[in-house]
Amino acid sequence: MIEEKLSSKAKLLIAVAALGYFVDVYDLILFSVVRNPSLKSLGLVGPDLLNQGLNLMNIQMGGMLLGGILWGIYGDKKGRKSVLFGSILLYSIANALNGMVHDLDTYAWLRFLAGIGLAGELGAGITLVNETLPPSKRGIGTLIIAGVGASGAIFAPIVSNFSSDPEWWRTCYYIGGAMGLALLLLRLGTFESGMFLELEMDVKRGNFFQLFSHGQIFKKYLYCILMGLPIWYIIGILVFSSPELLQSMGLKGVITGGDAIMYCYLGLSVGDFASGYLSQVLKSRNKAVMSYLVIAWVLTIYFLYAMSDISVVYGNIMITLLGFFGGYWAVFLTSSSEQFGTNLRMTVTTTVPNFVRGALIPISLLFKFLIPSVGMVNSAAIVGALCFGLSIWSVSHLKETFGKSLDFIEE
Repeated sequence: MIEEKLSSKAKLLIAVAALGYFVDVYDLILFSVVRNPSLKSLGLVGPDLLNQGLNLMNIQMGGMLLGGILWGIYGDKKGRKSVLFGSILLYSIANALNGMVHDLDTYAWLRFLAGIGLAGELGAGITLVNETLPPSKRGIGTLIIAGVGASGAIFAPIVSNFSSDPEWWRTCYYIGGAMGLALLLLRLGTFESGMFLELEMDVKRGNFFQLFSHGQIFKKYLYCILMGLPIWYIIGILVFSSPELLQSMGLKGVITGGDAIMYCYLGLSVGDFASGYLSQVLKSRNKAVMSYLVIAWVLTIYFLYAMSDISVVYGNIMITLLGFFGGYWAVFLTSSSEQFGTNLRMTVTTTVPNFVRGALIPISLLFKFLIPSVGMVNSAAIVGALCFGLSIWSVSHLKETFGKSLDFIEE
């Protein structure tokens, strides 16, 4: 078999998509990192820091859910390259303007606009790379994008801690906006997907409701969303609540929320590279995801029930391991993209990750609802069992897509 080599244009495309997702994740995580100093600067104190912070986070998430649909439809109708430019332009400007806010309402509107912009970046990059690279190399392209991108979450807390100035959070937003606008120059060398350009004009494109019009298509779409639930369960429940969970386990010291996020994303970044490589070695997306799911569930049970009197170092190691085995984002997105035809691929690849992120809302509500009756640890275990169970069941029902030709349409 002749080894398929990547062209210089394909390599540039991967690099640009990876750097775009890096900026995307930096901007996505940045609000969580600078939430308290930014809200204090606007005059908020006490419980309002958490309450208004959660409101702003939900507003940003609402923007991402809406943006996922809008950018997906636009990308299937007008092209993937246009979304690469439009999404980064919107969220870069919105984040730069975030550094200038002096009232909560403006902050909320800009987080909503940033959320819309952030929603299109990853789906456009993954779709364009998948449709450009030869089948045997698709997994490599997406693992680079997801692995490099996840490291943006490590960069955000590093930048935020660079200065003790109470107004430094504004500069953090300026940095994010500047990185995105600078990346626009690199994107001038990208090109449109050949598969998209070759679509017949009379083919129905970007019809979001087509995903719900046929039983088989809808089930496939639902399986793709459910496949990703454990990733955000780990991030949004185990890691977000890790300061409280670990204290109840007798933690000798303190682990802050910012440190927990940084160590989790360190694991996610490395895990994305490893899971993508594993799928290449196994020549199977499903086997790679299933392997990660089983190990992540075992680690979750150990994390919740088998740890006691632990040090800060050991706690951070466990958080990193949970992130590592929750780091199948690259394979999850590749598989979702490969499941659907060219006329719906961008819509699926953009909406699926944002619906997975949005699923954190009901997941967290269930977690909070169960705590008074069963306690925090048992609540986390019950919600985890539900997320992992649904994910494993979904992967077992999805067809293998490794090496599959993507030159087809959904009727």
